[in-house]
Amino acid sequence: MDAASRTDGAAAADSPSIALEHPNRVLTVPNLISVGRLLCVPWFLWLLLSQNDRLAAAILLAVLGGTDWIDGWIARRYDQGTELGKVLDPVADRILLIAAGIALLVDGAMPIWVGVLVLAREAMISIAALWLAAAGAKRIDVKWVGKAGTLALMFALPGFLLIDALHRGAFRDFLISATWCFTIGGCILSYWAAAGYIPIAQRALREGRAARALEGTS
Repeated sequence: MDAASRTDGAAAADSPSIALEHPNRVLTVPNLISVGRLLCVPWFLWLLLSQNDRLAAAILLAVLGGTDWIDGWIARRYDQGTELGKVLDPVADRILLIAAGIALLVDGAMPIWVGVLVLAREAMISIAALWLAAAGAKRIDVKWVGKAGTLALMFALPGFLLIDALHRGAFRDFLISATWCFTIGGCILSYWAAAGYIPIAQRALREGRAARALEGTS
């Protein structure tokens, strides 16, 4: 994902800004990784819900979560940040997190209250992003705290699958502790970021409307 500086139009998952060396480019490695992550969502759902292969589904989901950091690093390191990537990456995050959250609830691997917290936050952000875009708000840059929360949850969800796939052993005990740390930390950071977007969204809406009014008088 174009991690460090992406948004989903009005309120995305979060991270520091990347300079856009070629803002209008489409075929960049980070963008291809984001598209690849989206294309892997049906594969993950098939593995978990059709094949009931929790181990394979967990590994795939963990890899997809890891690429959330890798494509951002590539974008920063090789100056491949683009305008498309700033939208595509958080959209891929959102779709993957929502699909995985629903799938884990259906499968029963994740506690219901965790799924409700994760999906409620994603629903709020998605609805707010669409409303702000329709209302003419300026695009909101992502924040590192929200990106960190999203990344933590990306590792927490496959953890729940692995806990069910492994029946005993010291590694399973460690995995339980790590999964809950990622889950609690990810939820706290995600909701903290969502609350922080409220004044930013209000300012973006005012600035967007002012810019439209200025264009209308010119």
